[in-house]
Amino acid sequence: MPEKPFRVLSLDGGGMRGTYTATYLATVAATYAKRNGYEALDVGAAFDLIVGTSTGGIIACALAAGVRMEEVVELYREHGPRIFPKRVPGLPGVIPDLFVRPFYLAAGSRALRAALTEKLKDQTIRGVYEERGIALAIPAVEMSEHKAWVFKTPHWRESTGRDDGYKLVDVCMATTAAPVFRSMASIKDPRDGKLHHVFVDGGLWANNPVVVSLIEALDMARPDQEIEIFCLGTCPTPAGEQIGATYVNRGLGRWKFGAKAAELSIDAQQFAYDHQARKIARHVGRSCRIVRFPSDKVPATLVPYLGLDDTRTKAMDALVRRARIDADMTNSKCSGRATDPEAEMICSLFESAPRLTDPPARRSPAMKPAAPPAI
Repeated sequence: MPEKPFRVLSLDGGGMRGTYTATYLATVAATYAKRNGYEALDVGAAFDLIVGTSTGGIIACALAAGVRMEEVVELYREHGPRIFPKRVPGLPGVIPDLFVRPFYLAAGSRALRAALTEKLKDQTIRGVYEERGIALAIPAVEMSEHKAWVFKTPHWRESTGRDDGYKLVDVCMATTAAPVFRSMASIKDPRDGKLHHVFVDGGLWANNPVVVSLIEALDMARPDQEIEIFCLGTCPTPAGEQIGATYVNRGLGRWKFGAKAAELSIDAQQFAYDHQARKIARHVGRSCRIVRFPSDKVPATLVPYLGLDDTRTKAMDALVRRARIDADMTNSKCSGRATDPEAEMICSLFESAPRLTDPPARRSPAMKPAAPPAI
């Protein structure tokens, strides 16, 4: 019998569009749970490693902790308007916003922390790994040195234990701290409560964390083990601008004081990192397959509802509807799995997911390599 592949889930960022991601996973999982006669699937337990940035980091931590995706959708729906109490304004509202935004950012951070604590409790990075055996890697940016930081479970032998004591709630606060949209996250160092770090959103450098996923998988998987990486986006906005030669002197107002620059960074990363990861995967000396699901283009009718901070009920309803349509399309692909390698990967993945128990079942941590390769 062939060895089980080393399976990785890579979850993009996208603010409130996490509603789409969580709904998509919940809908696909519900279909397979019904086929297997289960009440619910433990989707997180189908993976050896889960990597998520920003809103994808929230979903990653929830999956690792065994939280049902329906509960994550509820978190976005119920708490979204308090997490983003005031949208980033267009040009006419920029000046008044300068004076009131700090107040709204502080309120949003309090609301997000309360919502996350309700779902994730006091679980720590190390604790969830020891309890569930699912590795995590969550990108952020540490502000004192402006350096990338990846919160990691102790999933390989050379782990320093730097992140072991961080609570999942704090990790989520750090990776979602998008400049302009949310406050920076001040997090106490668990090794010394007198020290703290300030973090901002990992989406600034790894909104699509597929390259992080590939590097971590190469460190963790056995040398001859096949690697499968499943990438899931947040229904990103069809992007691009036709800019005339005389309109290139765009000032602060038209960049929405940095908000549009952050969105541009997010848009550029998905295409670039998907291609980079696939190119690297061809040269690693082992079978390494990367699939993005679903991969259909976003319909034009959804475009008005894809703002990172759009918490309107009709926006969330639109994301949920689209996620269910895409999930149904994914489920229907299994009928052609014999001739479609990507369909076979996806169907085998969800078929391998165990029953979700209450509390979630334990499993042994993923096997660690004797000597991780240098990356």
